[in-house]
Amino acid sequence: MRSSLTFHDLSFTWPDGTAVLDDVDIDVGPRRHGLVGTNGSGKSTLLRLLAGELEPTTGTRHAAGEIAYLPQDPLCHPPPTARHPRRGDDVQTVADVLGIESTLDALRRIEAGDTDPRLFDVVDGDWDIEDRATVELDRLGLAGIGLDRGIATLSGGELVLLSLGARLLRRPAVLLLDEPTNNLDSVARGRLHDVVNTWRGCLVVASHDRALLSSMDDIGELRDGSLRWFGGPYGLYEEVIAAEQESARRAVRNAESDLRKQRRELAEAQLKLARRKRYGQKMFEQKREPKIIMGARKRAAQVSAARLRGVHEEDVSEARGRLDDAEQLVRDDVEIRLDLPATGVPPSRVVLSTQNLRLAHTGTAVDLDVRGPERIGLVGRNGTGKTTLLRTVAGEIAPAAGEVRLRVPARHLPQRMDVLDDRLSVVDNVRQNAPDAEPQHVRHQLARLMFRGRSAEQLASTLSGGERLRATLACVLLAEPAPQLLLLDEPTNNLDLLSVRRLVEALASYNGALLVVSHDEHFLADLELNRLVDLDLDRAAPDASSRPT
Repeated sequence: MRSSLTFHDLSFTWPDGTAVLDDVDIDVGPRRHGLVGTNGSGKSTLLRLLAGELEPTTGTRHAAGEIAYLPQDPLCHPPPTARHPRRGDDVQTVADVLGIESTLDALRRIEAGDTDPRLFDVVDGDWDIEDRATVELDRLGLAGIGLDRGIATLSGGELVLLSLGARLLRRPAVLLLDEPTNNLDSVARGRLHDVVNTWRGCLVVASHDRALLSSMDDIGELRDGSLRWFGGPYGLYEEVIAAEQESARRAVRNAESDLRKQRRELAEAQLKLARRKRYGQKMFEQKREPKIIMGARKRAAQVSAARLRGVHEEDVSEARGRLDDAEQLVRDDVEIRLDLPATGVPPSRVVLSTQNLRLAHTGTAVDLDVRGPERIGLVGRNGTGKTTLLRTVAGEIAPAAGEVRLRVPARHLPQRMDVLDDRLSVVDNVRQNAPDAEPQHVRHQLARLMFRGRSAEQLASTLSGGERLRATLACVLLAEPAPQLLLLDEPTNNLDLLSVRRLVEALASYNGALLVVSHDEHFLADLELNRLVDLDLDRAAPDASSRPT
């Protein structure tokens, strides 16, 4: 089956005038193509353009073969054949998400003896759809869920895999995946990697998952509205970028040295000219030569001085221009460092404890005690109750049995990061959570989170994924009372690698206790956790050297 996507002179600008892509050329065929870039660079927008969900401002598009697109939040973008699942509606079933409910219903009615021609039109030759759906679900590790099961009982990871299965059932030639490993445990990620590694059509994946990107045939980087391709997997891309950045930093150092030299020579020239001027003035005052000769010499000296000064000033200007050009090639590596003394917890203090706790929905028994500024990672397969535990601790849902004893102020950062009020600016969102804080203090802390000057006035609705995370962190970490326990649920979802690093930097400044759910092993390792709690095992890991499985 032919499978390719081609765009020529692709440009895209949002209705408000924000330019995203500028004269991009794309020609991808039956291989695995990774797509990387900072949050807000346009990865999701590009995938939507490739899928035909958005129309380019300029450019021509050609696609060979059917396209299937899995967005970051697949339940908000069901496949064309699926009945739109309303979040939280127990009536919606697995078959609804797969987009086969009407076909299954028609098959059952035909099997019962109904000969209405319209039923045969609905089936349209797809007589084995139930068997194919069962095989696809089994392949994705979802063999235990029935087609009639309500989606409200599924975990976030199961919903992602189910939504992927809906796309695979259509047998597309081109598959577009946007951050597909979000919410997936290690086993589920392995299933997804199997799909990727065995794909024979055209595959384009936007991701920050290093393991997934390492299986790509090439990497495309979106930056400043342009798309640049690098042959080979993510590791080779990193090596090329690292070499280029080292060269760029060396060019900056050389340009800085040259600028200092040119400025020094300009200062020396100005000093020499000042001395000549004083000497000429002295000779004029002493009248050692005829006035007409001294005037001619003075004018010649002024012309010579102006020429000499102009040459040196031009050299300085050119050196400054070379420095500006060199600095533009160096990527932004600003670190986040916050000042959060009020979040500190003494090592002996009991922060959180549970008594005979059994979680709602999953029935998982949890025995958990947190003391002082402990950093604890919650791991386990999808559906074991990690999110439910955080929501129970936060008081958002009641346990099935037992109780939670929370003894310090706590803040919960959910997967969907819906803490922000999209109608307000970044600074107003923070002040809403800390109404008594001094405005200058708020702006100072926001500046440390890279919201400087006018960027702090951005409406929350206009923020990219990484910006939204930093704004949400500001609301949570700067809130009053200061949180001494932070509950984070998959905080790296939808974040590029630079934003993940900045999240780690921000959390390094946090002095309280931390309870974090994540399937990102690199992220958990960077947090320098004290221990892991595996809900599959229903016990605390014995030491911080344990790793999630």
